[in-house]
Amino acid sequence: MKADSWLWVDSASKVREAVEDMDQSLLIALDTEYDSLHYFREKLCLVQIRAAKRTYVFDPLNGIDLAFLRPYLADPRLLKITHAGDNDIRILKRDYNFEFNNLFDTQRAAHILGCRYLALSHIVERYLGVEIEKTKKMQRSKWELRPLSEGQLEYAVQDTVYLADLYRQLDERLCQRGMKDQARKVFEEMTAVSWREKTLDSLGHRKIKGYDTLTRDQQERLKRLYRWRFKKAKQTNRAMFLILSDQELLSLSKGKWQSDEELQSANILSSEKTNLYGCELGKTLSAAC
Repeated sequence: MKADSWLWVDSASKVREAVEDMDQSLLIALDTEYDSLHYFREKLCLVQIRAAKRTYVFDPLNGIDLAFLRPYLADPRLLKITHAGDNDIRILKRDYNFEFNNLFDTQRAAHILGCRYLALSHIVERYLGVEIEKTKKMQRSKWELRPLSEGQLEYAVQDTVYLADLYRQLDERLCQRGMKDQARKVFEEMTAVSWREKTLDSLGHRKIKGYDTLTRDQQERLKRLYRWRFKKAKQTNRAMFLILSDQELLSLSKGKWQSDEELQSANILSSEKTNLYGCELGKTLSAAC
């Protein structure tokens, strides 16, 4: 990846450079990196925008106000290109109250054209003849940690590099097949999406492996533990599995603990989790008796 193909934006002067480039652009490619694995609510970690000259990597965690992007994303004359951009739009709306107009999504366009495999790497290879490597491991890396690795930066920048050329190829084929209006309707629906917080699956406890092996009382205890975990994850903005795993919930539902010491000696939870949650778990389990 060439050093001059992207710019890490961490100062007002670099923001001005990005703005000047976007002002001269007829279209921009947009992508984000966020952590939805470790948090209850997805945490936005990067915003990447490719304009006429290069890709600009904005760090929403370094204190730079990204509100200056609002008129560009809302401008109906400036085309915004995304790939599977639904969640990008939702999170940017949630965090910055942005409005989106004039969108082209390459994944949705490829789907309309009948593509079976819709990952960016597959579509880029099919329509542009370029092989790119996209791994789940990198996608799920800890994007909030700084500094980012060279591999992370290359991954983030690469997501925007091919979108403009891909748009031209896909748009031409949509025109040839008379599918432009169909695609336009899909893209307009995408701009209207909004972020919704996770809601409790009231029957989620029944989906935990081993539920059917429990007694009725134990199933009721599991139900209460499951609901406590959801509430705790929401309160602390941590992924539910980081609070307690499904198997930890199942094991806890089988016993009756009178104290943190008994819970600790049962060797179900780590000392850290027992210290953090022991009192609350005790109350939750007692209520289920």
